[in-house]
Amino acid sequence: MDARLQPHILDTEQVPAPDRFGLWLDMVSDSPTPLRVRSDHAEDFVARAEFLELGPVRLARYRYPSLECFRTHRFIQRSDPDYYLLALTLTGGSAAAQEGRQSTLGPGDFTFYDCSRPHEVRHHGDQGRADASSVVAFIPYEALPLPYARLAPLFAGRISGSEGIGALLADYLVRLSSHPEQYQAADAERLAGVGLDLVATMLGRHLVTEDAIPTDVRRRALLAQIQAHIRRHLGEPGLGPRLIADAHHISLRSLHRLFEDEQTTVAAYIRDQRLARCRRDLAEPALRDLPIQAIAARWGFRDKAHFSRVFRSAHQESPQVYRARHVDPARNVNAPAFPVNSRPTY
Repeated sequence: MDARLQPHILDTEQVPAPDRFGLWLDMVSDSPTPLRVRSDHAEDFVARAEFLELGPVRLARYRYPSLECFRTHRFIQRSDPDYYLLALTLTGGSAAAQEGRQSTLGPGDFTFYDCSRPHEVRHHGDQGRADASSVVAFIPYEALPLPYARLAPLFAGRISGSEGIGALLADYLVRLSSHPEQYQAADAERLAGVGLDLVATMLGRHLVTEDAIPTDVRRRALLAQIQAHIRRHLGEPGLGPRLIADAHHISLRSLHRLFEDEQTTVAAYIRDQRLARCRRDLAEPALRDLPIQAIAARWGFRDKAHFSRVFRSAHQESPQVYRARHVDPARNVNAPAFPVNSRPTY
């Protein structure tokens, strides 16, 4: 079985209350960009951090009480400062400041820092909610293909994660940090590459001109945006190249060229994604009583015979056999027709 991504988890509730804030401070001190931290909840600091190592990028998901963080010259001198930090506020509110620029952030907002320069950030929970939470990406300078000098106007600014490329990036980071077990460890570098392309495109869009974004980065980000659009609309039987191209304001030829570069076609990608959703539902015990045709129709296969042919061609077995093998393996093992039980004896 392929190894899955495994986060490193720090949960302060695993130690006595008086030791919790110290445990958090130790974690912050060992991070790529250590900070000075203050909190009114230091006597009982209930917090959690989950870290994913994705090639050059470290992704962290935090939940914590209200706190204040300061990246000072002293901390910069004692660490490797060649990092950008991209933070997405999930719950609560934040205030960011770097080199005279200040921003107020709410849920769904990004902010961006240069860790070689002093900055500060304050987090607080929503009204009636004690905790705040965020997803943070630590990005080495060399991993982001944008001119350093051009990025300075974005430091400590507010960037929306609720529309356009920002929304796509926010959804990607939240999904990845929420369910890392759904991804293979061998894909860590590729997952980082997808994220970096989206980061570069989002930041580039806020530099007024897209000239700063390398052509290949724009291409990969557009492809990721189109693939996400396809996954959101898989249940629509009319989903096809023309509708997809129109939705992204590109020509059919440009759309087909994007997928040709990935050694596939638009139709094949749609089919494979639909089959993947069907496989997932067919293997789900909670859906065992749902007719196979209902599952197929849910994901865009309206013709029963066509679905059976496509499924058998892709998996060398019928949907019925696939479901039987996955929904109730114990029953299959005991069945006379199961290969192990039908093996001849000598």
